[in-house]
Amino acid sequence: MIQRNNPSFIDRGKDGASTKASMNTGLEESSGTTHREISPDHPELGASTAEYGVVMLAAVGFAGLLVAILKSGEVKELLMGIIRTALSTG
Repeated sequence: MIQRNNPSFIDRGKDGASTKASMNTGLEESSGTTHREISPDHPELGASTAEYGVVMLAAVGFAGLLVAILKSGEVKELLMGIIRTALSTG
């Protein structure tokens, strides 16, 4: 198992020669800004963050829809009828 992210890892290579592996962070500094290179080893890097964002937007939209439905007069009357029935039979 190759541990490329460990800065003290010593890579023996195919010929058995001892060379210290360099730490590859995928970050490249150019003109004062830091850019992240897309690594072929990790093509879905950041995908889970995007998925969480989409799920959160869907949840907020669904919550807004539920609030709009529950504020309508017909649904209010239906819910109040259910509550009155439940309290009167107790």
